Amino acid sequence: MIPYTHPRYESLKKREKLADGYRDGFTVLEGLIAHGRGEAFNYLLGETTVPPAREAIKAGAALLFLAEAPVISVNGNTAALCPEVMVELSKALKAKLEVNLFYRNDDRVERIKRKLLECGADEILTEYSADIPGINSERRKVSREGIYSGDVVLVAIEDGDRTEALVRQGKGVIAIDLNPLSRTARKATITIVDDVIRVMPALTEEVKHFSNRNEAMRVLRSYNRDRNLQEVLNYIIKFLTGTLSR
Repeated sequence: MIPYTHPRYESLKKREKLADGYRDGFTVLEGLIAHGRGEAFNYLLGETTVPPAREAIKAGAALLFLAEAPVISVNGNTAALCPEVMVELSKALKAKLEVNLFYRNDDRVERIKRKLLECGADEILTEYSADIPGINSERRKVSREGIYSGDVVLVAIEDGDRTEALVRQGKGVIAIDLNPLSRTARKATITIVDDVIRVMPALTEEVKHFSNRNEAMRVLRSYNRDRNLQEVLNYIIKFLTGTLSR
């Protein structure tokens, strides 16, 4: 049991969730490594949602609100860390949930599907009958009713190859990635540089705030991915050099 007074409480709680996910068969060792890499960037952000991330969250919510066929891609880490809020967001958007894994096997897919159903999901896509062109890994296999047909896809802890391929297909890709220098961050339509634990509830609330398309379009027009990523890097530099004004 981690005491609430521990200075690393939130970080240790996430690690415990991922370790439990590994024991429950959701996550894999490679996913734990990916989390550790992201956590290093989380430290550089001061373990908080920085202003550029808040702007990107609003833009991501706008793009999801405007989507005709939004899809939320669920992997092992997100299934372990925030399954309930992923289901909540899917219901708010009437978006499809698709279990899509880099290290895929039927048992992992079934366990994650079961977890999402326990959290209140109505339907989870796990049939992979279509391929994304230009990808050689297992991530090329997607649901024809989900990612393959969707116009906007929300991904977290994603590989750059698939992000790039999805954008080439003309899809809007919203990536949650703590590394502002990754290929995923540089290729996604909208990149939210923040911890998925913080992003998902904020994204869900922002989606619920939109009431009309014009409002969402105004938010999207004001967002620029490259500028936003540079602002994140500027924030990190100021944080490290002690020149950040709060």
